[in-house]
Amino acid sequence: MAAAREAAGAQHYPKGALYVVATPIGNVADISLRALHVFAIADVIACEDTRHTQSLLRACGIDRTGIAWLAVHQHNESSAAEAVIARLRDGARVVYASDAGTPGVSDPGARLVKEVQQQGLAVVPVPGASSVIAVLSVAGAVGDAPGFVFQGFLPTKQGERDSALQLLAAEPRTVVLLEAPHRIEALARALAPLGERRVTVGRELTKQFEQVATLTCGELAAWVESEPQRSKGEFALVLHPNPAATAPDEGLRVLQLLLAELPTRTAVKLASEITKAPRNELYEAALRIKQG
Repeated sequence: MAAAREAAGAQHYPKGALYVVATPIGNVADISLRALHVFAIADVIACEDTRHTQSLLRACGIDRTGIAWLAVHQHNESSAAEAVIARLRDGARVVYASDAGTPGVSDPGARLVKEVQQQGLAVVPVPGASSVIAVLSVAGAVGDAPGFVFQGFLPTKQGERDSALQLLAAEPRTVVLLEAPHRIEALARALAPLGERRVTVGRELTKQFEQVATLTCGELAAWVESEPQRSKGEFALVLHPNPAATAPDEGLRVLQLLLAELPTRTAVKLASEITKAPRNELYEAALRIKQG
């Protein structure tokens, strides 16, 4: 804590502000000195699970049992935001932390931040661990194509999940996926038709039994199923850029197929998302097809 105060204490930490603090995704040693200092000076700590965050702070030598604690999770985020806003209006420094990683990125926090901002109150980021950035840093995939797409967790309903996977199959850029242990085998099988497209799997990132492997989508299911522990833990995956470039007339071909089954606007929207062809050009083409 002395190091945290020395490194981070000189910065101004305004009152009446919400501090969105990233916490370790597995390895407690990844907590930042600035995060420790912000936890130490907070007037209120809001978090996804109060017991989990209290345990983290105790492991770091911080005891904040004498201040207010608020539970803010996916089931009460909107209603709990009112309590946070009331504290902020009273001039409190409020820290928000999810159980692991950066709040608001496939974790609670986004709705809380939105409602705080709508009230004209300050939100301060305290960055740190993120499974998304961690897996991208060891995949070597982003340099092969500009940018990346963060997909996160796929829908749990089968129909919506299948539709999302179809879009991913046509996505030329790098894609980051997150997956839970009880669904990793199903995801691996669903990605198998992508064949030689490469995927980097990060399992239990930063933890004692961390695994990182890069292989083809066609090999992924066998890799997961080959050892029992490979279907356990939390997963972050990087789907490498699609090496197959979209042909110039691919947008039109996909549009024609979709128009046979869907309304014009829906067909145009999906064709554009699948092929990356400009939506306005596809819409004009759809009108010509309908007229002809």
